[in-house]
Amino acid sequence: MGEYLLEVNNVVKTYAAHRALNDVSLKVVNGSVFGLLGPNGAGKTSLIRIINQITAPDAGEILLNGQPLKPEHISQIGYLPEERGLYKKMKVGEQALYLARLKGISAAHAKVTLKYWFEKFDILPWWDKTIEELSKGMQQKVQFIVTVLHEPKLLILDEPFSGFDPINANLIKNEILELKDKGTTIIFSTHNMQSVEDLCDEIALINKSEVILSGSVKNVKESYKNNTYAVTFKGNLIAFTNALWTSFELLSNTESEGIYTANIKLLGNATVNDLLATILPHTQVIGLQEIIPSMNEIFIQRVTAKNGTSHE
Repeated sequence: MGEYLLEVNNVVKTYAAHRALNDVSLKVVNGSVFGLLGPNGAGKTSLIRIINQITAPDAGEILLNGQPLKPEHISQIGYLPEERGLYKKMKVGEQALYLARLKGISAAHAKVTLKYWFEKFDILPWWDKTIEELSKGMQQKVQFIVTVLHEPKLLILDEPFSGFDPINANLIKNEILELKDKGTTIIFSTHNMQSVEDLCDEIALINKSEVILSGSVKNVKESYKNNTYAVTFKGNLIAFTNALWTSFELLSNTESEGIYTANIKLLGNATVNDLLATILPHTQVIGLQEIIPSMNEIFIQRVTAKNGTSHE
């Protein structure tokens, strides 16, 4: 098995006059969680539909395990769409068995595996209830189970946490990490940037049909650092501000019960040691921490810059 389970090479997709994907390329490492990010209408769903062979690209190619995508690859892919549908009048267990059989799992094996998952997700008592008797969260648990039941090599999750309460969202988060540990490769399409920080190894940010940012979450965040630090201190704010003078810029400060927190940008070749040497004679430093932008801040910054608007 190669380093990449999925390779998307120069994919183009046009619907009538709308170009949904414009020369999109990305590589998903085996056994990783890959975040597919972007605003609504950016092209994420178009790409997911092509990977699932619901539609075909107009140009470019997709490789799964180094081979061009073909119909038999469907059995190696699990897909949980954002818009989910179950047959409301059908019993939960019966429906899960039916969907498992559609994936080519024998009835006996499906029953054993489903019971295991239903117990794990604490929904076994609902086996003989109808779907419409289940809460939205419970229905989503059933759909997640059916998506992973055939142990796909590639699992595509579109907004998997929407509609879940924090406890069940955490349950699904842990399942995703457990599946990753067992070697499953996961593509995770979302607007929820906190879950990207918690789960994803690498990301691609698609906006207006193009990939505008990609790389490991760690490297992306590192590249958006801008030499700013939060200093928490006690002392005289005026003396502190005057001490900063030419090598540092005070971006903002707040005060609570005599304790100040100041955000400071290092200018030129100034170092953290220089900053401490400058302020220590005037203040009692309580804490110092580098400010690393969140994925949410980077997302907004990149998308608004690409769209030609500024968010100050």
